[in-house]
Amino acid sequence: MTWAEIQPLLTTACWETLYMVGWSTVITAAVGLPLGVLLVLTSRGGLLQNVVVNKVTGVIVNITRSLPFIILMVALIPFTRWLVGAAFGLNAAVVMLSVGAIPFFARLVETSIREVDPGLVEAVHAMGGNTRTVVVKALLPESLPSLVSGLTTTVIALVGYSAMAGTISAGGLGNLAWTYGYQRFENKVMVATIVLLIALVTVVQLAGDLTARALARRGGRTSGAPGLRLLRSARVARATETS
Repeated sequence: MTWAEIQPLLTTACWETLYMVGWSTVITAAVGLPLGVLLVLTSRGGLLQNVVVNKVTGVIVNITRSLPFIILMVALIPFTRWLVGAAFGLNAAVVMLSVGAIPFFARLVETSIREVDPGLVEAVHAMGGNTRTVVVKALLPESLPSLVSGLTTTVIALVGYSAMAGTISAGGLGNLAWTYGYQRFENKVMVATIVLLIALVTVVQLAGDLTARALARRGGRTSGAPGLRLLRSARVARATETS
């Protein structure tokens, strides 16, 4: 194949990969973020401590995470066919990618939130805040740089998942590499897809790192400063009560 023949194939495959990764990222963030928060809140000592809910949710997350993605795709074919009316194609791949990435991102969210100073929760409670206030005003703002880094890692994983989805005719760069690069021994196509995947991952990583650093610097410059302001306000309130 000549480059003139390869170029339109690469363009189409790139857009298909961006479509799959983009929509699955949105769905993963929308579902994985509250799921990770739920894991924290329902754990022992959490604000909504519920051992049953926490254990059941944790088991489901762990089971899904433990399955290799290629096996998960095959297992999800009946569910995908029921949900979007097709077992293969871009929309089917979005479902599979989302199901595979949601548990992964939920655990990253859980880890990020657990790194927040427990004193912030006490500070919000001392100021009369409820669980929703704790999550919105303390846990999420303080863990935002870490959450962005976690989402970046998830998007990179989704790029790899999308390449694997190409082996079941889901489209994208993975399908192009499999169909032309492997089955038809077109080395140019294989090299081009590898270069594009590396470039895509590099761009995502750089964008995520820059965003996380900017958020961390912004928090430091404002003396956080939501967390520090809450702690200071709580200390003032306690001093007033004891005086």
